[in-house]
Amino acid sequence: MTDNDKPDNSGTPQGSTPERANPEVNDGSARPGQQAGPPPVPGRKRGSVNFQDASTTAPREPTLGEQRARRDALRREREAELAEYEEAERKRKLRKRVLIGAGVTVGVVAVVAVIYAAATPDEVTATCTSNGVVVDDDYCDPAYASAHNGYSSGGFIYIGGSSYRYNYGGTGRVGQPVSGGSYTAPSGNTSVKTASGKSVQRGGLGVGGSGKSSGS
Repeated sequence: MTDNDKPDNSGTPQGSTPERANPEVNDGSARPGQQAGPPPVPGRKRGSVNFQDASTTAPREPTLGEQRARRDALRREREAELAEYEEAERKRKLRKRVLIGAGVTVGVVAVVAVIYAAATPDEVTATCTSNGVVVDDDYCDPAYASAHNGYSSGGFIYIGGSSYRYNYGGTGRVGQPVSGGSYTAPSGNTSVKTASGKSVQRGGLGVGGSGKSSGS
């Protein structure tokens, strides 16, 4: 018997192709003799965000560069605060000096004004009168009276039987009655001048006065 005459024991009909086994799908099921593994993890979707729990997540320690940058920022902040404080103190002291200087200046000006006011005499106008009527200032001038055979006595100037004396502070024109004023010579630091500009010594020639007039 030849080999071709031997019966086929494979159980497959002649002329047919034996079927191949399909590859196993990895669905997590175990092959015979193997343990089942965990199911495949689905892939992370693009654009998803993972959230951390603040109560369980430990903060990350800052790096050396971050620590150095933080120290530099704190140092610059302290320096800026110190510079601002020093500038404010400088302005405050400057304002104080200005106020003190202004006060001293005002005080000096006030003192000078008081001294000037005390040193500057008051001015009173002396008007020559005869029986209350304004006459020419020459009649109250002792030099004029002496040149015209006149004389002075008791605050009066006598010339040719007429008497003349100064009125202090009064006003009026020649030939008119004097208005206001006083026949008592002013006392104190008072400058007395006639309307024509002649300077009369303090006390003048009024009643009770013993002064005399002089040309300016």
